[in-house]
Amino acid sequence: MFTGIIEEVGRVTGITNENENRRLTVAASHLVKELKKGDSIAVSGVCLTAVEITPASFGADLAEETWNRTSFSRIKPRALVNLELPMRADGRFGGHIVQGHVDGTGKLIALDEIPGVDNYWLRVEIPPDLLRYVIFKGSLSIEGISLTIAKIQGTEVTAAIIPHTTEMTNLKSLQPGDSVNLEVDVIAKYVEKMMRGDPSKGSITIEQLVEQGF
Repeated sequence: MFTGIIEEVGRVTGITNENENRRLTVAASHLVKELKKGDSIAVSGVCLTAVEITPASFGADLAEETWNRTSFSRIKPRALVNLELPMRADGRFGGHIVQGHVDGTGKLIALDEIPGVDNYWLRVEIPPDLLRYVIFKGSLSIEGISLTIAKIQGTEVTAAIIPHTTEMTNLKSLQPGDSVNLEVDVIAKYVEKMMRGDPSKGSITIEQLVEQGF
């Protein structure tokens, strides 16, 4: 499990493809010191397994599902990617629950500086089938970054970005039209499943959700 708090920005050094077996190699200076073969690491919001580790990089194999569902298919060498190691059991929960299981990709519309302040508006178009999981002031992982939704207009969602986030992530390296990885709040998906059940068989109700503060 991850929290969406980016620890380092890595740089893609290569994507090899041999007999439909793809391997992504990422250069990183800090997190590789903590990695062991078989460890999980989130790469721009995608949970991958490190299978090859050097003092300055790590390699991870990409399943066909990962390739098709994420933004990796548009990534080229030298692209910047957000990195996060799994949350420690005794660690502080700084963002929100992020599994590293990408639900789909969105399209970057713009990263606009807000006049008069140092903050930015990040605007992303998301797939219509993910809209039901996105609410005002709710959480959404974009490129592995835990963000809070500030506006929703049709299929366009907007999040406020502080300077620290732009400096510590790959956001400023992206261009309008680039695809970005999206993971909706897993709690919303569990609530949806429970709401579809039969109340007589123990499924949750609107009244119960209200009682619990949802």
